[in-house]
Amino acid sequence: MDDTLLIDYNGVDVERKEYTVLKNVDFKLYSGEFVYFIGLVGSGKSSLLKTFYAEIPVTTGSARVLDYDMLALRKRDIPMLRRKIGIVFQDFQLLIDRSVGANLEFVLKATGWKDKGEINDRVEEVLTKVGMQTKAYKMPHELSGGEQQRIVIARALLNSPKLILADEPTGNLDPQTGNKIAELLHEICSTGTSVIMTTHNHNIIQDYPGRVVKFEDKHINETFFINRNKANTENI
Repeated sequence: MDDTLLIDYNGVDVERKEYTVLKNVDFKLYSGEFVYFIGLVGSGKSSLLKTFYAEIPVTTGSARVLDYDMLALRKRDIPMLRRKIGIVFQDFQLLIDRSVGANLEFVLKATGWKDKGEINDRVEEVLTKVGMQTKAYKMPHELSGGEQQRIVIARALLNSPKLILADEPTGNLDPQTGNKIAELLHEICSTGTSVIMTTHNHNIIQDYPGRVVKFEDKHINETFFINRNKANTENI
């Protein structure tokens, strides 16, 4: 981890359809950090993530993401911001009518890549990074849930993002497969990419520690998680 500040929120309220989801959010993220967002369903975890890539606008306080002022962000700048962020969805959101390789090629072409050789090399590179280098020809429905999530992570890595946002990436997976996905995300973080992961799985936090931010009563608070080898898991 270095001292490069990727996200800097001060006094931000998160609102959806005139309903205040979160109040007075203060949050900083530095390069190379792994942060867990925890809390009940509806506590605002996903909503805060969506403000980071301008799916939900920020209108109060001060907010910077990857050097973009989120309160002054122009619509034409949103695609450039999103190219610097990798997003991992719980429900995969792969294009079911094309192969794994074609899914990844589609994203690269949509974000400005034109050279066929460079596209092929990048697809092979990210698939290798997630252990799926032999699956480029497969259709999404031919893959297990864990394999599909690895493809989603590969997709998130295509444009070498500084930040990955993983919204319940293990939510639809069995515990063993979920652990492997968490391990993969930590391996990616160890190379310098920051990761924010929402989760309800406290076992993953025990096994793969990181900063923990708890969402409760429309506020967020830094908390801690005691390792499974210690006495208990209070404060969670």
